[in-house]
Amino acid sequence: MKRDLELEKRWSKLLDGLKETIGKKPADLNGVLFLIGVQELGQGTKVFSKEQKQDLIHIAICKVLSFAGFYEIDFMDQDGWPHWKLIKELPSFDILEQEKFLKIQVLEYFEKEYQIEIN
Repeated sequence: MKRDLELEKRWSKLLDGLKETIGKKPADLNGVLFLIGVQELGQGTKVFSKEQKQDLIHIAICKVLSFAGFYEIDFMDQDGWPHWKLIKELPSFDILEQEKFLKIQVLEYFEKEYQIEIN
């Protein structure tokens, strides 16, 4: 219970920091994952189709889970989109545990990629 409270405190701090940086607070985990996907794609901000937005979220999930050894980059396609491969079986979680796990990985992403301490 205490760990959940600590996670939510750190998550809230991350969202506040993102609001300061981009001028808008992401609404939820998917919003943060979308931002990470855009960053990892590295093609700047532009209009993405619904399918591309889903692909960006997938890129972000693979990237943040790569820190825990679940994915590694496989190749970049001709349009510059990264493709990942699963290298370690993902744990089986219910939806709440899955969201918690992803939040922890997202926090680690920002700490490792941007040296942002989120306590």
